[in-house]
Amino acid sequence: MTLKLRKVLIAVALTAATAAASMAGSAQAGTLTMNIAFKGASQRAVWQQVVDEFRKAHPGTDVNVSFIDEEAYKVQLPGWLSTAPPDIVNWHDGERMAYYAQRGLFDDLSGDWSKNGWNSTYASTKEASSYKGKQYAAPTVYYSWGMFYRKDLFQKVGIAEEPKTWDQFLDACKKLKAAGITPIAVAGRDAWTLAGWFDYLDLRLNGNAFHQKLMAGEVPYTDPRVKKVYTTWKQLIDAGYFIDNSLSYDLDSAQPFLFQGKAAMMLMGTFITGGFPANVKPQMGYFQFPIIDAKVPTAEDGPVESLHIPSKAKNKADAHAFLAFVETPDIGAQLATGLGSLSANSKSPEPEDPISKIGFQILANTKGGIAQFYDRDMTKEMADEGMKGMQQFVADPSRLDDVLAQLEQTRQRIYKK
Repeated sequence: MTLKLRKVLIAVALTAATAAASMAGSAQAGTLTMNIAFKGASQRAVWQQVVDEFRKAHPGTDVNVSFIDEEAYKVQLPGWLSTAPPDIVNWHDGERMAYYAQRGLFDDLSGDWSKNGWNSTYASTKEASSYKGKQYAAPTVYYSWGMFYRKDLFQKVGIAEEPKTWDQFLDACKKLKAAGITPIAVAGRDAWTLAGWFDYLDLRLNGNAFHQKLMAGEVPYTDPRVKKVYTTWKQLIDAGYFIDNSLSYDLDSAQPFLFQGKAAMMLMGTFITGGFPANVKPQMGYFQFPIIDAKVPTAEDGPVESLHIPSKAKNKADAHAFLAFVETPDIGAQLATGLGSLSANSKSPEPEDPISKIGFQILANTKGGIAQFYDRDMTKEMADEGMKGMQQFVADPSRLDDVLAQLEQTRQRIYKK
């Protein structure tokens, strides 16, 4: 090989190396990393589908996604956020989001909300996505809570329509009880099912603003408004409207009361519909938890799943582009189907399943705010103690004052207020 040829080859090699380094650098700059929590194959598959669609729409961006089982994800998330986080994580709205926003670990997304029109599209979940007036979450899906009921049992005892008010609800319970049908099944061994009752009675009696102050530890448990929640609940217990020994049943063992026609109603989230037996499903209806005080703005439990940009993320430009891509009506509907939930986007097409459709309408039209559910709106320690207190109350409603006094001591210890 001549000296001249060798020089040419070296020059070509150097040029190629420089080009490769340049391409690697630009690929690095255009790499979007995300960690996604999932439960089951269908959830993983729908997220993968959305990521693939984003790749097609943004061919210059490489996407590295890590799928982590939800329980492991909960444990690992704090470590990622404080050390070397990905560019996007999925998580939950409410107190769980605020916990990280407060510590400066999630980026403020208020600009995305203004620029992308999310203030109107996600109006019902804005409050749950906010901390101190700024938004730190991009909502994806949520699910509705309400009253499941047996249409055939209602018909049998002459309940002409779904109860909309508390008086109508009490009248329906009275008719069912008189006919030998237990009005309400509840799985009290799973304390969170009791928390659903507490949430709805508090939201209907006192409204979401009060509810959130209570969840934040700002209201004493000895406050008469809190006691009123329990005394209203006690009326149902004293009248014998719940199944006997409800504390001995978990959700799996309480549902057969409905399926076998022994109980007529159950307050629960729409996520249970997948487990309805085929022969029972046509008889199952769903209605909004009744209004107790018409002057109180109607709020709902609608736990929201969300996306977030960690404060220490490296590729925030592509992270914002991904959020804008996902927060559209069609992608919202696609995620909802794959995740077994409802789209948080009010412009998404309505789901086809009849019960999901009712849940979607309830949440999309809610004007009084959407709570995240008792143990998502509150610090874990207080939530655990609160739910233990609910079980003690259900076991012996006459001990109500003792239970509330104990919870007040716990609140003062945890929140130092």
